Amino acid sequence: MNESVCIATYRCFDDKADFYKKAQGIAVGLTVGSWTDLPEARKAEMEKHLGKVVEVTVHEPDQAQPGERYADLKIAYPDVNFSRDLPALLVTVFGKLSMDGRIKLLDLDFSPAFSAAFAGPKFGISGIRGLLGVHDRPLLMSIFKSVIGHDLPNLREQFYRQALGGVDLIKDDEILFENPLTPLEKRVEACMEAARAAERETGQKLLYAVNLTGPTSQLAKNAKRAIAAGANALLFNTLAYGYDVLHELSSDPEITIPIAAHPAMAGAFYPSPHYGISASLLLGKLMRLAGADLALFPSPYGSVVMPKEENLAVKSALLDSSLGIKPSFPVPSAGIHPGLVSLILRDFGTEVVVNAGGGIHGHPQGTEAGGQAFRQAITGVMQGMSLPQIAEQAGNSALKAAIELWGYKE
Repeated sequence: MNESVCIATYRCFDDKADFYKKAQGIAVGLTVGSWTDLPEARKAEMEKHLGKVVEVTVHEPDQAQPGERYADLKIAYPDVNFSRDLPALLVTVFGKLSMDGRIKLLDLDFSPAFSAAFAGPKFGISGIRGLLGVHDRPLLMSIFKSVIGHDLPNLREQFYRQALGGVDLIKDDEILFENPLTPLEKRVEACMEAARAAERETGQKLLYAVNLTGPTSQLAKNAKRAIAAGANALLFNTLAYGYDVLHELSSDPEITIPIAAHPAMAGAFYPSPHYGISASLLLGKLMRLAGADLALFPSPYGSVVMPKEENLAVKSALLDSSLGIKPSFPVPSAGIHPGLVSLILRDFGTEVVVNAGGGIHGHPQGTEAGGQAFRQAITGVMQGMSLPQIAEQAGNSALKAAIELWGYKE
């Protein structure tokens, strides 16, 4: 296979279709449009633009159950057909095809020529660990909760309590937009002052991912405003704005801080087995290629559940060394409490950010104790202990209270 192609893998469902004919129709229809009707001279000229069927694997159901017959199709698209940007590739391989019946885009394999246009994460896992000075354990992130309607003193106090609990990162809620009570620069200044105050007590560095919002044309300007005010990380609703916007932000030499990609809107794309884009591609490979230093996605344990197989596929896409770019930090999220730490470390190892909102703020002893409970759990699990054993150790009352409230799984 010529290396100057990108290969798309689809899963197509149909009870009666000739999947080989279907694949050929896609390969031609999404590239040159027509082939058999072209004169021979024109075919020679158009050959370099023609999509090619790489593989068709048909899966017949064990029993005659309607809707269960499908095939995985691999089709190669010549790089010469599209510019070196993700919108061009996605429209080529799945634009109108996404509306053509029960078909899902499972994966994309990029050619070296296409991949060369993307530097990937500016910081990645090692860069973020370097900023924090933490190299030997999972990181802990907390989330602002109930921030809409709060003024700056209230926001600062909530930030300070989270920071005292020993978290490594604090992020805005993705629905906290520019508003008169907590405008961007004032929000950054208040929170970073709280971070410095907490660091004087804990000795621990902290990243604050401020939500980057506004019209697309103003995003880079707003990011630089945040940096000038002291911001040391950004949160970005990538799917609402598009991968290309994330790529532009991550590539900007004046945007010198990590970017955390939030999965808002993802549920419109990945959950159906028959339509959309796979979670591993949507929230893993494409986020990483576009430059996300951290990628948030639903966990298999909590309140917004993603099937574990898909969840671990996202993790693999974020860490896969074959992409030739820095790995992004996996951040499984939603419904996480200290009693789930054993499962997270079992499934993700140490290269993970444990991310919690209610699991920190809802602690019966307060927000600070919520962070401490997670840190106690992480330390103990890494030493090979069970959560009940850790909770009974002297000084670990925060974890004990968390387990009494939420229980635990191992």
